[in-house]
Amino acid sequence: MQAIAAGTWTGLPVAPSTVEYLVVAGGGGGAAGRGAGGGAGGFRTATGFAVSSGSAITVTVGGGGAGGTLPENNGTAGSNSVFSSITSTGGGSGGSQTAGGSGGSGGGGGSNVTGAGGAGTSGQGFAGGAGRNSSPNYPSGGGGGASAVGVSPASGSVVGNGGAGTSSSISGSAVTYAGGGGGNSYSSSAGGTGGAGGGGNGGNTSNSGLTAGTANTGGGGGGANDNYAGAAGGSGVVIIRYLDTFTAAVSTTGSPTITVAGGYRIYQWTGNGSITF
Repeated sequence: MQAIAAGTWTGLPVAPSTVEYLVVAGGGGGAAGRGAGGGAGGFRTATGFAVSSGSAITVTVGGGGAGGTLPENNGTAGSNSVFSSITSTGGGSGGSQTAGGSGGSGGGGGSNVTGAGGAGTSGQGFAGGAGRNSSPNYPSGGGGGASAVGVSPASGSVVGNGGAGTSSSISGSAVTYAGGGGGNSYSSSAGGTGGAGGGGNGGNTSNSGLTAGTANTGGGGGGANDNYAGAAGGSGVVIIRYLDTFTAAVSTTGSPTITVAGGYRIYQWTGNGSITF
């Protein structure tokens, strides 16, 4: 058999040795009863992540945390998202009569006790804002986002907006992910605005404006006023891509959306699955 000279192209398909990834966890739920906004799910992205051929790589997409139930319960933390060895931490819960929970980004603190904002995770997100126990709004803190802390209201006349998320173009177009949820207003004034990147808005005394975190962005849920349940956080997402000069994956599970655009092969999961190169 004739030997193949070094450097000769054989025409055989070549699997990638590295990929770029975005792993966003589920956002935290907003609280009920002077409720604070939930923290955004952890946001992690990088290039040059080493992958091997022949073994299935696990993909887990975290769900958003449930909103707090009546009468005055905290929201629930979001669930982690995973790609191989990369784990993004679920967003922290919004606080009602307590501090916010820690997470990828921290949940906001409740207003009735001037609760502190929950801590974020280094490299994934920022802390939630503290609530403020003063009239007329008695505003709760906003949940933290991937690129900014949640707002701690400076007076009782303002509200706690959610921290802003971060934009990524890994999917082929610019999308902002992981915004924090807005805190409630204990008056007829509008609650806090959710952070850019899927953060839900906080409610007020009539529950006007309360919204959940947007699905597949990891946005935190909005906090609700007394007599209303908090809003849920948004689910996360896992996206990878690599140059389209390399061959397609041998197999995938979990029904990812697969596109070839801009010189890349792109795989996007909104549910659990796997990929094998």
